Amino acid sequence: MQTLKVGRLASASFQALGSSRLFVLPPLSRHFSVRQTLFCQAGPNPEDTPVIRVPRYLLKRVENVKQARGKPKISTVKAGKLLIQSRNPSLNQSAGYAVGKFEQPVLCSKGWKHNKSFGDYFTINSTKEVAPFIAGAQKDTEQDPSPTFKDLHISKELVETLERNGFMHPTVVQLQTIPKVMRGHNILCAAETGSGKTFSYLLPVIHRLQADVQSESNTTRALVLVPSRELAEQVAAVSRTLCSPFGLCTRTVGGGRGVGHIKMVFKNNPPDILVATPGALVKALRRNCLDLSELTFFVVDEADTMFDPSFCELLEEILTQANIASDPRETRGLGHKAQLLLIGATFPDGVGEVLSKVTDLGRIVTIKSKMLHCLMPHVKQTFLKVKGADKVLELYQALKKLQHERGGGAAVVFCNKSSTVNWLGYSLEEMGVQHARLQGEMPAEVRAGIFRSFQKGTANVLICTDIASRGLDTSKVRLVVNYDCPESHTDYIHRAGRVGRAGGVEDGEVLSFVTHPWDVELVQNIETAARRRTSLPGMKSEIQEPKAKVLNVE
Repeated sequence: MQTLKVGRLASASFQALGSSRLFVLPPLSRHFSVRQTLFCQAGPNPEDTPVIRVPRYLLKRVENVKQARGKPKISTVKAGKLLIQSRNPSLNQSAGYAVGKFEQPVLCSKGWKHNKSFGDYFTINSTKEVAPFIAGAQKDTEQDPSPTFKDLHISKELVETLERNGFMHPTVVQLQTIPKVMRGHNILCAAETGSGKTFSYLLPVIHRLQADVQSESNTTRALVLVPSRELAEQVAAVSRTLCSPFGLCTRTVGGGRGVGHIKMVFKNNPPDILVATPGALVKALRRNCLDLSELTFFVVDEADTMFDPSFCELLEEILTQANIASDPRETRGLGHKAQLLLIGATFPDGVGEVLSKVTDLGRIVTIKSKMLHCLMPHVKQTFLKVKGADKVLELYQALKKLQHERGGGAAVVFCNKSSTVNWLGYSLEEMGVQHARLQGEMPAEVRAGIFRSFQKGTANVLICTDIASRGLDTSKVRLVVNYDCPESHTDYIHRAGRVGRAGGVEDGEVLSFVTHPWDVELVQNIETAARRRTSLPGMKSEIQEPKAKVLNVE
């Protein structure tokens, strides 16, 4: 009896064959385009049987299917609260589950570069009710009570001023930073937005200034450098409140004013604390309006922005005119040098290149928050794939929901361009939405007045560019809308940080409109970081030593 050899896949099927039969086999791969008809007849010689060879890729595919069927499917959805909630329930992820380091997550935003994805959405739900920088500092037990500002050994008058303004307990970043500053160390502090970094440097600075006997030269003893005039006014207002018991003078020098105004700031007695923007300060230095050689403190606030190429050259020019200490012992006594404090919400890039020229990088104490460069777990964040023509209506619905369903509150709407701010403002005016606009092309005095009116509640909606995303106090804001998707992870962290701040309103929310294909990669990185409970990719976390320059000698 003849047998038919057809390989491993079909050998079992051809057992126990009887007499002649007709078999029609489909093509086994792309190389076999014609069906093969085989006539098999029983016979005694097995060598005459035809052989059909099965391609390796097909065998491998069958084996993979067998293995996949044998493995238990890992479910990312468990009972309880959801971390990721999407339009497709199968892509949800429970708050109790975290994607492994080497596991490739299935993303809700996977196909968002396709036009058919418009209307899709997903939400990263808040998993904590209280901000981690507050919850970690406060312990509600009698055996281990919450620390107070008295425990930081700052002056009694400062503690009383803080208590009168409702500040009883320091945050985590304040507990970590203030003691180091009091000991004279150069500090690089990088902590999440809204964690109270302004107090972390102002409190020890004012404590030291009021404790030291003023020098006869009567010069400016503390300089706070900030990127914008709005932030300068805000920091100066906080400083004046803290300095009120001691009679210390705080003044600002910002952009948008002429040289005559700058000279007036220093005409009589120079201020004890000067809050300045880089451009205006360089003008004052070039006209010999002030001397930085006798500074006690040199503070760079929003350091990640200040070390950006747009400010880097100005910052380097200012630093070279101040005597920056390299050792804590150099900050005390006669001939003391300035103590350097770098403060930011993300770790600044390019620090080593600039600071290596003025101080010892190895002596800088780095303080990093555990949640640095991570998504805030106490803020709900929603991403919506929407057509550009539909964004205005979606924004209107979000603002309407805030006022009617969530009980009201302030909202900040971020755009990437000044022209978009103006156009969107006209559109909302036609819809009857009262708002304020803030963008860099406005005169400095107008900008300052607009932001003050927004903080006072005159307008509940602020349409702005990223000029309002750095450091400004927005404790009353409950909703942040990224009308234009941010261009980097750093911009997203700063924008989202306008809600969920220390001392601010609770249940803050961030809504991001995703329109263009080039925005999808950023959103996918954010979703991946949320699923894995890790920080956003590509962010610096250490001070990099500057690379040695190679000179080409011919």
